[in-house]
Amino acid sequence: MERLSAEGLQAGHPWPLGAHFDGQGVNFAVFSSHAQGIELCLFDADGTHELTRMHLTCQTGDVWHGYLPGAQPGLVYGLRAHGSWRPDKGYRFDAAKLLLDPYARDIVGDYIWSDAHFSQEHPLSRHMDTHDNARLALKARVTHDQFDWDNDTPPYIPLAQSVLYECHVKGFSQLHPQIPPELRGSFAALAHPAAIQHFKALGITALSLLPVHYCLNEERLVSMGLTNYWGYNTLGFFCVDPRLASGTQGRSPRDEFRHMVRNLHQAGLEVILDVVYNHTAEADHTGPTLSFRGLDNASYYVLAANDPSRYENYSGCGNTINIKHPKVLQLVMDSLRYWVSEMHVDGFRFDLASVLGRNEQGFSASASFFAAVAQDPVLCRVKLIAEPWDLGPGGYQVGGFPRGWLEWNDRFRDGMRCFWVQNAASPHTPVAHGNRGDFAMRLCGSSDVYQPSQRTPAKSLNYVVSHDGFTLADLVSYNQRHNLANGENNRDGTGDNLSFNCGFEGPCDDPAVLALRHKLQRTLMATTLLAQGTPMICAGDEIGHSQGGNNNPYCQDNTITWINWQTADTDLLAFTQHVLSLRHQLQPFHNQWYSGIANIDGVYDLSWWQADGSVLQGDAWHQPMVRTLACLVGHPGRSPVPLLLLVNAGASDAAFVLPRGQWQALLDTAHPRGESQQQAAGGSDLQVTAHSLMLLQQTTSHTTPATPSKPVSISQV
Repeated sequence: MERLSAEGLQAGHPWPLGAHFDGQGVNFAVFSSHAQGIELCLFDADGTHELTRMHLTCQTGDVWHGYLPGAQPGLVYGLRAHGSWRPDKGYRFDAAKLLLDPYARDIVGDYIWSDAHFSQEHPLSRHMDTHDNARLALKARVTHDQFDWDNDTPPYIPLAQSVLYECHVKGFSQLHPQIPPELRGSFAALAHPAAIQHFKALGITALSLLPVHYCLNEERLVSMGLTNYWGYNTLGFFCVDPRLASGTQGRSPRDEFRHMVRNLHQAGLEVILDVVYNHTAEADHTGPTLSFRGLDNASYYVLAANDPSRYENYSGCGNTINIKHPKVLQLVMDSLRYWVSEMHVDGFRFDLASVLGRNEQGFSASASFFAAVAQDPVLCRVKLIAEPWDLGPGGYQVGGFPRGWLEWNDRFRDGMRCFWVQNAASPHTPVAHGNRGDFAMRLCGSSDVYQPSQRTPAKSLNYVVSHDGFTLADLVSYNQRHNLANGENNRDGTGDNLSFNCGFEGPCDDPAVLALRHKLQRTLMATTLLAQGTPMICAGDEIGHSQGGNNNPYCQDNTITWINWQTADTDLLAFTQHVLSLRHQLQPFHNQWYSGIANIDGVYDLSWWQADGSVLQGDAWHQPMVRTLACLVGHPGRSPVPLLLLVNAGASDAAFVLPRGQWQALLDTAHPRGESQQQAAGGSDLQVTAHSLMLLQQTTSHTTPATPSKPVSISQV
């Protein structure tokens, strides 16, 4: 370290941003358009002792840079930014605070909350503390990649064949009995043969992982002995969170992640990351100065127009990243490219993605971020999924994202909960959005949302359950949230769950209650997996995982969220495997919009029927107390012969008159594993149990319906 002195610092280059080893030394480049000076601070290997400081005297545009000959990978460093302390103008420079490089690939230290991290403006409960925080601050370590990818090839699963499995790295495996204890809760666990066998047997094609970027636990949670388990509080956009790594076999957290990706790719599975580019862990104006705030607060964040000392809070987490700034946009783009090019991920799910499309006028599908992604030769080939809302004005943008983007479709979620769950809860009264027209629209790709903008049905990411809310089992076991463990007096989490406890709140041994709960779970799962669009299920729902009614367990790193494999519902697992097998084999719906037009043989591509065999059309779509319908798919995606979906959301069994031809049942959600051997001829009646659906396949070459109903994309439905 003696030879790494300020006198040895050379000019270097303003690119690439961050710290990069070229074989002979390290180039440092840091963006700040408002700083008056940037210092590079070098530390010992543990990051506990500051060894020297040197000014980055070269400035090209808004990038401060320097080159340190002889520096090697492993070098630990931080930054200090000099400038004005003028919160009223958006400037929050404080050279007493050591800052983390926004481009850090590896982060050194464990963050400990301390007054030393806070600059000059504090909550009333704090005293002013401007002491140097270097000893406690997080630092960056220079890295040099040498991972052997062994000819890794992305699976590139076509969207129409994709099934997503939303999964928390730790929660999936922490209690898995077939995974070695030293690997549980880690990237290595997801790469273990037992995990991969489960994914493959289940039939999913992609893991959609909750955030793996380096994140912080909020001070409030730490004071209560809780953590930010979900990870939506990012500080390092290029760095994996080491808490999700096992540390076995001498691998760094970064290489353990890569090993996981490589193993999953070899099994034909994609890896999609949930990413948080809408805010950072520095929180609101009372938060700590850790990185972005101290380097260039006025550039990195969206400040309130009438008071630059405050932040616009479209994220609900205290601040909003200013994606409109070219260098902030570059940070996000560089981060995304890094995860694709160097970490080999296959796509991203963008948390509160409406933030990324905001300009001065509000949300726009032609915003600079979307344009940058569309033209990028690396990012244009991966899956891009939006959570299409934020907390700002005009933030709800379901259907508003550009072509090429998928969207979490909460209209599907709420529509299916209304049709199946709320109709079960209210058998004798009308349910808003629980009619047949709403159900058909959601079942067939939400054409009202996506067809007008010429987006394919696969752009609708269909889900009934995600990490955010009740699990599938809890959705039919609780009327109310039970979030007291979160420490907010049960006020957090939504109170509008569209759930139904089936007659008893929480755990129950009543056979009738349990039978209804199990049937509703199967029917909701089948509806999600058979519907037109791209399905997503939440890890653990396939085995009946419960969170005890907690619908917001973001801070519960314990048995509330960890999947309990010992109590797995094996029938539900077998059922889910069966439905997914049918989806892959038959693809009940095309990835195109149906027209309701017959072909030369008189077979309609899609038609709708009443239980009595008459055509479903006109006002009949909106009869609130009629909860049966049949969907005849004349042109399935893969089945060579028509498919028939019989749907009964009513409280009583219903007899359906079958169309012409011979029919073989493939799925019946009234049965614990979904299997059915029923056969019936056209014109005969087939009983469909209450709160269930059946899928049948024609065993003759074709059927000729008498009259088609109008397609679901028209306004009458």
